Amino acid sequence: MSRGYFIGGSGRVGIPKVVVVTGPTASGKSALAMDLARRLGGELVSADSMQLYRGFDIGTAKPSTKELAEVPHHLIDVADPGSTYSAGAFRRDALLAISDISKRGRLPIVVGGTGLYIKVLLEGLVEGAPKDVALRKLLSERWDKGEAACLYGELERVDPLLAAKLHVNDKKRVLRGLEVWQLTGVPLSKVQAEHAFAEREVDAKVFIMEVERGSLYMRINRRVEEMISAGWVTEVKKLLAAGVPRDIEPMRAIGYKELVSHLAGEVSLDDAIAAIKQSTRRFAKRQLTWFRRMEGTRITPGEVERVVAETINFLQNK
Repeated sequence: MSRGYFIGGSGRVGIPKVVVVTGPTASGKSALAMDLARRLGGELVSADSMQLYRGFDIGTAKPSTKELAEVPHHLIDVADPGSTYSAGAFRRDALLAISDISKRGRLPIVVGGTGLYIKVLLEGLVEGAPKDVALRKLLSERWDKGEAACLYGELERVDPLLAAKLHVNDKKRVLRGLEVWQLTGVPLSKVQAEHAFAEREVDAKVFIMEVERGSLYMRINRRVEEMISAGWVTEVKKLLAAGVPRDIEPMRAIGYKELVSHLAGEVSLDDAIAAIKQSTRRFAKRQLTWFRRMEGTRITPGEVERVVAETINFLQNK
């Protein structure tokens, strides 16, 4: 393990310096973050909404046992499959991990492709948008009765900016947008845009991985095949055998839901694999849109030396 370049831990008084490596799935961000950690004495903080679940390993591309031994990782395997873990919980836990890493004279490196996690870590949470349990229940009942597309269409009309960021099947966030609109008459996207973020709690250098779309899609297809070869089907089989319900959030994630359907005899393995590849490519396309709006230094997988140099410069600037 590197003896570490990073000494100290703060930029502005009391504010830890953090490197963020993010980008779409299969873009190579984890490998780059590992390289950076080895060379600069860093520890990784996962910003992946699936890697936090215990037992969901192969399909979430968790670091290997060797990688975990080589570089300390945080926020991996911190939640049971049936539990809920919000963006707010991530921010709380990530800030605690970052503070601990920094106080020990190590470099906190946040790595992951869950854009919302990165956003709330860097900018804080929007507070004050009202909630109404009864209204949410009514909206949820409409969704469950087959009105998902209709509800998404309503959101497009009242809050097109928010709708453009969401998948038509993102029940939780579509209903939240409609809930806020119906309670206030104000689009949730406007509430978010006008949110005056408090003093930022980290001083971050953000690197955003960029890969040409065609190349990214090939990387995705190859990685799915590698995951299947590594025993992904067996992993899902073990989860089901352990009593993990097929309707909980991590089991509904891309890849897991398709393999659950295969194991239930609903689709062939070849069809499940094809569906996983297609869904992952679509997900990556949405991620590309998200990260295009994010501020940061654009990098490609081969620019390790540039990332190291810019990180050192960032750490040296008070």
